[in-house]
Amino acid sequence: MTDIVLDVRNLRVEFPTRKGILTAVDDISLQIRRGEILGVVGESGAGKSMTGLAILGLLEPPGRIAQGSIHLSGDRIDGLDDAALERIRGRRIGAIFQDPLTSLNPLFRVGDQLVETIRLHSDLGRDAARARALDLMREVGIPAVEERIDNYPHQFSGGMRQRIVIALALCAEPELIVADEPTTALDVSIQAQITALLKRLCRERGTAVMLVTHDMGVIAETVDRVAVMYAGRLAEVGPVEDIVRRPQHPYTVGLMGSIPSLRKEVEELQMIPGSMPRLDAIPSGCAFNPRCDRAGPRCRREVPRIDGAGAACWLALEGETA
Repeated sequence: MTDIVLDVRNLRVEFPTRKGILTAVDDISLQIRRGEILGVVGESGAGKSMTGLAILGLLEPPGRIAQGSIHLSGDRIDGLDDAALERIRGRRIGAIFQDPLTSLNPLFRVGDQLVETIRLHSDLGRDAARARALDLMREVGIPAVEERIDNYPHQFSGGMRQRIVIALALCAEPELIVADEPTTALDVSIQAQITALLKRLCRERGTAVMLVTHDMGVIAETVDRVAVMYAGRLAEVGPVEDIVRRPQHPYTVGLMGSIPSLRKEVEELQMIPGSMPRLDAIPSGCAFNPRCDRAGPRCRREVPRIDGAGAACWLALEGETA
């Protein structure tokens, strides 16, 4: 168990409103080991990003962690005050967000931002921190780093800016990186480069990575295990090959069926009917039951749960029938 970097247990995130409490993340349990990439996938509104924000301690009020625990290499980090969380973010947990321009200050040279981050999380002087910044820029694949280190963010392409953000996330050699849709704003060829870079850095450094995305192609090419989320709950968790080739939950089956195949011709891609329920209208039982053509009475009555592995479906759990 010593190689478990992130251990999330029974996490629930709530938003109190005038009309009642909305549950954005409901009883999520997952683990990520050293050197492993866990892909968290699902439609918009599934709770993927909210889970990442809870781990980072960046929930916007009135959002709150109402239940569960988050451990980083054995240390419990949920419930810490802002000062303690600031010491963890950047140093022990790195973050990569969808739009690199939200992570980079347009008024400062990228080198200054890297040097400042390195010095914040280490005892290095300015010259040593600049040398470290140059090394990081080389490591993430930026050419001519001696000239480019003094450029401003707007002087880099989108893919190069995202590489700078990855370098920022690596400044303090964190144990965990939370990457929230890091390739969505990039074209396909640059997406492949960024995901390959994340995969290489994970393997070489032994960093644990939580990759949040809605792109099943990125999932199939990049991650070791997959957590499929639906309506704030885990629908299925397992090795990427099992999820891609042998999905068990009807929602996962639908996601995989919506991906075009180069091996065979199909007249029409599979479509999942309906849409993700609103937080104030999540149905009883399995949240997916209104969209599932295999749902039975038990699916509408009882919530299926999994503890970090398997499919949260009564048809899959212990061979039971709905």
